[in-house]
Parts: sequence; C-alpha cells; structure tokens
Amino acid sequence: MAGRGCGCSCGPGHLNEDNARFLLLAALIVLYLLGGAAVFSALELAHERQAKQRWEERLANFSRRHNLSREELRGFLRHYEEATEAGIRVDSARPRWDFTGAFYFVGTVVSTIGFGMTTPATVGGKIFLIFYGLIGCASTILFFNLFLERLITVIAYIMKSCHQRRLRRRGALSRESLRPPGRCEGDSSAGWKPSVYYVMLILCLASLLISCCASAMYTSVEGWSYFDSLYFCFVAFSTIGFGDLVSSQNAQYDSQGLYRFANFMFILMGVCCIYSLFNVISILIKQSVNWILRKMDGGCCRRCQRRFLRSRRNVVMPGNIQDRGNLSIDTDGVMDSDTDGRRLSGEMISMKDFLAANKVSLAILQKQLSETANGCPPQASAPSRDNEFSGGVGAFAIMNNRLAETSGDR
Repeated sequence: MAGRGCGCSCGPGHLNEDNARFLLLAALIVLYLLGGAAVFSALELAHERQAKQRWEERLANFSRRHNLSREELRGFLRHYEEATEAGIRVDSARPRWDFTGAFYFVGTVVSTIGFGMTTPATVGGKIFLIFYGLIGCASTILFFNLFLERLITVIAYIMKSCHQRRLRRRGALSRESLRPPGRCEGDSSAGWKPSVYYVMLILCLASLLISCCASAMYTSVEGWSYFDSLYFCFVAFSTIGFGDLVSSQNAQYDSQGLYRFANFMFILMGVCCIYSLFNVISILIKQSVNWILRKMDGGCCRRCQRRFLRSRRNVVMPGNIQDRGNLSIDTDGVMDSDTDGRRLSGEMISMKDFLAANKVSLAILQKQLSETANGCPPQASAPSRDNEFSGGVGAFAIMNNRLAETSGDR
C-alpha cells in the first residue's frame, strides 16, 4: 500500500518485507550449508579414505589366509549387515522390541531424535509409525513450546520478586504493590518480560549443566570418553540423532533400573532446554536478518513512507514505533510480524495492536471514557496542538488525544 504512493525508484522487493526476509534467510542458509559442507569435507574426507584403505587390506588378507574368494566373503558380510539392521550384534545387546526397548524407541520417535538403531521391519509397524509419529511429534513440539513459556513466566516472577525485595529494603515500595498476587491486575508479571539475552544465557547455562552431568554418567556407565559423551549429549538433545553413539543399549548394567531412569530424565530435560534455546537463538537470527535488510534498504524509502503516512489523516496509526534497542522475549517474537507490516503500510490496526504499540492499558482508556461521559474530560499533560490527530468524539477522541501526546514525544 505504501509502496504505491511512494514514487521512489526502489525495486519491487521493497514492497514486501516478509518476502525479502524469507529470501535473505534462505540465501544465508544455503551459504551456511555450503560452508559447513566444505569444512566437514576437509576434516573427514581424508579419514574416510584411510579407513576404506585399511578395510580393503584386511579384507584381502582374510581372503588369502582362509582361501576364500572376495565375492563369497562380501556376500557373507552383506548377511551380517542385514542382521545388524535387525538389531543383532556380535556382542550381547538388549532386546530392541521388548516393552522397555519399544518404550525407548517411541521416545526417540516423538522427540524427533530418531537414532536409527531401531526401526520397524514389518509393514504394519511402518504404517502405525506414520500415524503415531504424526500425533506424537506435534504433541511433543507443543510441550516444548509450553515449557519455554513456563520458563519465561518463572524468570519474570523471579525478576519481579527481586525488584520488590530491593524496593522493600529501601522502604520505597507502596502498600498497593505489596498486595498478594491475584488481588489486582497490576500485580501480574505482564510487564516483567525478561530480555531475550537473559533467557538465552539461562538456557545455555542449564543446557551446559545438564550435558556435563549426563556426560559424567555416560563416561562411567557406557565406557565412552568424556568428549564422546558431550558429543552424544548435543546430538541427542538437539534431536539430530545420528545413532553412532546410543545410550542404554547393553544387555546388563550395574543399577540398570536407576541408570535407565536417569538416562530418560537427562534426555528429556536436555531436549527441552536445547529446543528452547534454538527458539531463542532464532529470534536473534531474525533480528539480525531485519538489521541486514534495513542496511540494504537505506533511508530513501523510509522517508517516502513517512511522508505518505502523514498524508493519511483518516487512518488510526500508532504514535511511535517500538524501540528495538530493548529486546524482550515477548516482543521479539511478534515485533516484525504482519502487525508491523500493517503499521508500515498504513493499514488500519486492531485495538489490541494499538494498545501494544502505544503501551496504553485498557483500564486507562476505560477511565478516560468514564471521565468524558461524566463531563470531566482528563486534563492534557501538555498543551494541545493542531495536528492530524486532533478532533473526534468519544472513544476516538480519547485515542486521538493519546496519539497526539505520543506523536509530540517523537
């Protein structure tokens, strides 16, 4: 909408910020994949060639020693690979499809880890897996999202409690602020959304603590090195699930029941923390992409958009754009949504978006409406000025007055 009245020489990609963000992110991901492929190829290709050469030498020596043809030996090895896919190992291993093994399998399915060491072999099992995973994976992702919301709520409550305790020590806390939670709306933690950086720091520390503790357990029980244990923790907690290292696969362990329970709890907590950390990091990536787009766009179209938006006298517009310097976990996720696009394009916004953009609570609007109805309009804090927000009757007059105040602060 704003692009039609702009009249500047910018390209059509400037008309839709969401598409530009999507294309830029896709290009960055492709570059990220190409860079990762180059690094891993440089690190692992030489080792792969050496391993293949050693295997060919061992195969030739075994064939000469036992007077076997290479084709017969390779045929036998193919049978062993089939047995390995079915869960048969040279060393003793736990049954894969008893109840505990099946429970471990469905846990890797719904958590999207998918180690790959256990897979259904029957047609019925494969069909059931499709429908079971569809519902299970969706439910688990919802659980992870709710976990992040609860974590943010707890952090906000702790921040508010610490702030009130600090004010109470100074004697500066009013009696109304000391009311128990739930007695008034002002005591909610809605205004105490933690910064995205605080949440990321807490999740990083929690993930690191869980990984270190789990690695110590895997080193002593599974016999892995501590570095391999840390590697397994990241692969499992991030739901990558290569399957080269898998915990709780031996037939017998010391304190087997306790170990399997601890293994389940570590994987559950680790997946929750890493998944939440990925969500928070994605917010920072989105902000970085938006910053790159703003740098690429320049200031030409922004000035043209401002001139165009000022000419739209009949559209309810927010008085100021939210400050992007103070990123909170609540605003970062919605700051650059379609609501932001509507604000820039000049379309009419909803009351919810209006209140969020101007930090006006519904209680304040109701109070001003009541005062206006009783013949006692609120006194303006600053002399009124004739601008595009002046005028109006009733609720729109109150909103226009509020917009005039906020526009005066710009």
